[in-house]
Amino acid sequence: MRRTTAVRTGLSALLVLGTWAAVAIPATAAAVPSATDTSVSTGLIEAMERDLGLTEGQAVERLAAERAAVAVEKKARQAAGARYGGSWFDADSGKLTVAVTDSRTAAAVRATGADTRLVQHSERTLDRTKDAIDKLSAPRGVSSWHVDPAAGKVVVNVVASEKADNDVSAFLAKARATGPVTVKEVDQAPRTFAAGTVGGDPYYTGNVRCSIGFSVHGGFVTAGHCGGVGAAVRGWDGSHIGHFQGSSFPGNDYAWVNVGSGWWTVPVVLGWGTVPDQLVRGSNEAPIGASICRSGSTTRWHCGRVLAKNETVNYSQGAVHQMTKTSVCAQGGDSGGSFISGDQAQGVTSGGWGNCSSGGETWYQPVNEILNRYGLRLHTA
Repeated sequence: MRRTTAVRTGLSALLVLGTWAAVAIPATAAAVPSATDTSVSTGLIEAMERDLGLTEGQAVERLAAERAAVAVEKKARQAAGARYGGSWFDADSGKLTVAVTDSRTAAAVRATGADTRLVQHSERTLDRTKDAIDKLSAPRGVSSWHVDPAAGKVVVNVVASEKADNDVSAFLAKARATGPVTVKEVDQAPRTFAAGTVGGDPYYTGNVRCSIGFSVHGGFVTAGHCGGVGAAVRGWDGSHIGHFQGSSFPGNDYAWVNVGSGWWTVPVVLGWGTVPDQLVRGSNEAPIGASICRSGSTTRWHCGRVLAKNETVNYSQGAVHQMTKTSVCAQGGDSGGSFISGDQAQGVTSGGWGNCSSGGETWYQPVNEILNRYGLRLHTA
């Protein structure tokens, strides 16, 4: 890889693993970090203030509460056992809420530090319902479907203008027959966020520009719709990086690219001058309701909330399973970019609807699924 200045050399190294910046938050959840804590990125706090309407103090407190909720979730799930109905972070109370199907189990779950809600259906029942819907052939007017633990049902999202379509009505009838299902109307259908070649700092394959996700030992992970196995990948400067070693789309939307030709990987992500470059320290999964941020080569850094998990998204190219939905915006060229919660890697950008001027929603493929699928190891500090 050609290097012209010391600054550009450092930029190249960072580009290998991502086009966004993280925040390094201490591993323990006991202490609330102060606003001057150097482990909390100033850029992240500013983005949360802008996108979530929080004050600086509220943003800092929320990050600490979400970090504690991640630790509580593991204990609460174990305490609930087969009566576990899912969980979500409640921003108002600053605590994790766990759905359970039995009042006696609720007491054991509350002992872990979580709030509880009694529901009719366990997570296993809801997952079986969603799996049955996954086997159906969905028309274009059906946007997506996911398990909603707070509602205790599988939510099927339908584009409002297509709800009266005969194929949509037939699909909904079949979906309702599989188990507890509710229907929600949405404004637009999702689309992927790849884009034609333009200038910038991302990676390129053919005439497509996408965003680099997380660094792994030997390469980086990204979105599958950005390139097929064997496709060559070029960096921001046009120099060769490597090739797609694995890629899956639709069905999934993930891929990984090997790194060579003078490029290398480090456990750092690029802040684009908006957010300081930060280290990635792990990939603990954030709960529903938690704040989350995304950065990509087009729109850079934006934040929002985790809205749903295990959602099937019905793109025009075909359905993609086990996605996480967020309220974060994205645009063309952001595909493959990184979602992060605190200092924990969450996933790579797949697609969505809307834009970063008027707003929208975006889905990501969870990073742990990608690592497990290809036997990769996340590069962490």
